[in-house]
Amino acid sequence: MKSEVLYKTPKTLLNKGTGFLNGYSHTLNPYTGCTFACSYCYVRQMPVSIFRNGEWGSWVDVKLESAAILRKELKRVKTKGPVTIFMSSSTDPYQPVEAKEQVTRALLEVMVGEPPDFLFVQTRSPLVRRDIDLLQQLGDRVRVSMTVETDREDIRKHFTPSAPPVQARLKTLELLRDAGIPTQAAIAPVLPSTAAFPEILRPLVNRVCIDDYFMGDGSGGKRTKRLPVQVLYEELGLEEWYDPAAYQVVYDRFSQAFPKEQLFVSQQGFEP
Repeated sequence: MKSEVLYKTPKTLLNKGTGFLNGYSHTLNPYTGCTFACSYCYVRQMPVSIFRNGEWGSWVDVKLESAAILRKELKRVKTKGPVTIFMSSSTDPYQPVEAKEQVTRALLEVMVGEPPDFLFVQTRSPLVRRDIDLLQQLGDRVRVSMTVETDREDIRKHFTPSAPPVQARLKTLELLRDAGIPTQAAIAPVLPSTAAFPEILRPLVNRVCIDDYFMGDGSGGKRTKRLPVQVLYEELGLEEWYDPAAYQVVYDRFSQAFPKEQLFVSQQGFEP
């Protein structure tokens, strides 16, 4: 799908952390919209998507002058108390347009010079490896959370055809690990996977967060229910995976390979 790229200058970049992300002082979205267009993305059900012409995934707004705006805002909010930032809550900071526009990289450069107390980077894109040099400079003030919902590429293609391949994400986790950057794998949302999944992740991370639609979409699964997600499971004859109990199957498998203190469930795994 060809996406429309628009350019806008925002008044502000830092938003107050609320709801699922109330453990953070702020959220930060370098873009509006996301061309990964994952079938189950809860943002499809939010005003940012509902009140736009064009299907979610068919457009993206690039936020101009972001670095200058963030620099000013960071200086201001740091005088008021600890600053913890979740990047990003309603877009992927490393979606394809970032390769050219480099808004996320510019924001990281600002944060290296004016560090927040903590920065959580949530992505499913291997492009994050490009910024290893900046992430290293943030030391233990940063954590990169790489979404890896499944170890099955056929499942990935079925649910998120425009998202990066599983193998490329695993390779990126390896590169982040080797660079000494704090990371985690986010199995969020849980998609059908194999019993070998924990052993694949075991050498790559020492922290795993497991989440599903029912805990993680901010509405107890209601937002997801309004999307045609269940049909995707039915097409594969895997309806049992679209169930509040499915995450427990995955958690039990992972608890065989990871110590309990390295396993986190839902909101707890995304906390600062």
